[in-house]
Amino acid sequence: MAGSLLRGMVAGAAGTVALDAATYADMALRGRPASGVPAKVASRLAGKAGLDLSAGGEEATANRKGGLGALLGLATGVGLGAAYGLLGRRGTLWDGAALGLAAMAASDVPAAALGVTDPRGWGAEAWASDLVPHLLYGAATAAAWRALRG
Repeated sequence: MAGSLLRGMVAGAAGTVALDAATYADMALRGRPASGVPAKVASRLAGKAGLDLSAGGEEATANRKGGLGALLGLATGVGLGAAYGLLGRRGTLWDGAALGLAAMAASDVPAAALGVTDPRGWGAEAWASDLVPHLLYGAATAAAWRALRG
């Protein structure tokens, strides 16, 4: 069980790298800024937990929120990979699609629930910008899992 958990975590980390690479490539190609959603989600969650992120001025606060948002993304990607590893799946293309959609839900549902974003108002471009990197996450995670399983 520990081996499956660790392999799943490594697979999830590989998937997270794929998601980040796709996101940064999209930013570079289209000249778009980084999303502020992860930082806003982190800020809202920190507030609900009673954590004060404001020490050190505006720039330090923004950096804390950005760092925590990025850490939430890493935790989501590695955590989903760990759960996948514990399920002992085969690493198929269908698994990859399901993993990608699960990762997308794991980031979008809390953001919507916290009032940070409303996917009902997103256009096709926004949906594609969210869906494609998450599907790549799933494909890379499933492929890494399959390779690590031997």
